[in-house]
Amino acid sequence: MMYKDQRVAVFIDSQNMYHSTKSLFNKNLDYSTILEYAVDGRKLIRAIAYVVKADTSEEETFFDALKDIGFEIKIKELKVYYDGTKKGDWDMGIAIDAMALANKVDVIILVTGDGDFTALVETLKAKGVRVEVISFKRSTSKELTEAATKYTDIEALEDQQDFLL
Repeated sequence: MMYKDQRVAVFIDSQNMYHSTKSLFNKNLDYSTILEYAVDGRKLIRAIAYVVKADTSEEETFFDALKDIGFEIKIKELKVYYDGTKKGDWDMGIAIDAMALANKVDVIILVTGDGDFTALVETLKAKGVRVEVISFKRSTSKELTEAATKYTDIEALEDQQDFLL
């Protein structure tokens, strides 16, 4: 159940959403629209976007835009291993931050399709926190959608194009 006095925290897995939006639509996600939709008139306590720095020219502009929208930015350097493989995810960081905020909010909103967060969702719910997940269903773990208190498929929304740039 949603009500206007709910305290919410929004966590965006930027890497996951970037790759989903690019592969499905060859577009970018409109972070302003996603934040407004997620909060839905409730009391925003924190909004955090987790990003991976890959040293591309447009990164700083993107990071500044996120800050202007109202996101706190958490940046991790892209790791390049000796064999050339690259890694840069925030799964543990998001989980730790969500658990740290669980007793300060009523709702945690995860903007991701990553099934690795299913255990986090179950744990947060067991602590009495409502967990909402927003993503594109075609690139989202079924287990994650089923675990969420509320799941929103952006593609199923009437105004889905407003979420894309």
